Amino acid sequence: LQISDFATKFFVDQLWETEKGKSIGLNYLTERGITTKMIKKFQLGYSPDEWTAFTDQAIKNTYDLGLLQKTGLTILRESDKKFDRFKGRMMFPIHNLTGQVIAFGGRTLSNDKKQAKYLNSPESELYHKSKVLYGIYFARNEMVKQDNCFLVEGYTDVISLFDAGVENVVASSGTALTVDQIKLIKRFTPNITILYDGDFAGIKAGLRGIDMILSEGMNVKVVLFPEGEDPDSYARSHRSSEVQEYIDKEAQDFISFKTNMLSDEAKNDPIKRAGLIKEIVQSISVIPDPITRQVYVKECSTLMEMPEQTLLNELNKY
Repeated sequence: LQISDFATKFFVDQLWETEKGKSIGLNYLTERGITTKMIKKFQLGYSPDEWTAFTDQAIKNTYDLGLLQKTGLTILRESDKKFDRFKGRMMFPIHNLTGQVIAFGGRTLSNDKKQAKYLNSPESELYHKSKVLYGIYFARNEMVKQDNCFLVEGYTDVISLFDAGVENVVASSGTALTVDQIKLIKRFTPNITILYDGDFAGIKAGLRGIDMILSEGMNVKVVLFPEGEDPDSYARSHRSSEVQEYIDKEAQDFISFKTNMLSDEAKNDPIKRAGLIKEIVQSISVIPDPITRQVYVKECSTLMEMPEQTLLNELNKY
């Protein structure tokens, strides 16, 4: 934890106090429309584009090389060669529930296609990717207050929405949603609203997450942003009040969402339509509470113009 804290301060210092940090890192953040206030709040930083800048500084401050390797900040090769994992990247610290930094996400600033765009700290004693949500430390009080949690995909989605006044927002940061992450949200609110960008393939992959949320006995709504927009770009190109309005207006429960999304494919095809109904009934079947299940069956019956009893029979199979 001390090393992660030291690293955070080092990267922040590099961003604000060095020529390269200002011209490369700050410039990138400003171009992305991230405000100084948010850069400071989320402790964003810059890792110099040098092989051992961070590692050398940490060793100079008497931090143990073995521990530097365990945090994943330093990579050691057989030949005793050591180098910085996040060389030349924009740094996004990942905080735990008490606000301590336990890992980092680093975004490349180079145009080299061979480099991964985002790189995360490896799993460690501190950091288990499947149990952590980016932004949860900053969002938790507002999640309780609003009795809702907005779930997005990336770091900048969280930061831009936060800047637009939507503070009850967290990201699964590049991993498919896990049961542990859902349980973490459930400690603060039983309501999740997933914010999807308008990319069809991504949404289809996210449908599995909806079933997992339902099976934890939570309520899930979905907001779809216009095609070509994600929460980050939308929040930057609209006023705060418009962002809030859009989310309120577009939020739909999972049945309407699944129906609207999949019924375009199933429009004139009876077999596909039957498949869609089965898929929705299967989602309803994972809901633990019988009253909630019944309410959803009723809604599905109306939406799909299908007798309630038929749906109940299908539901009982699952």
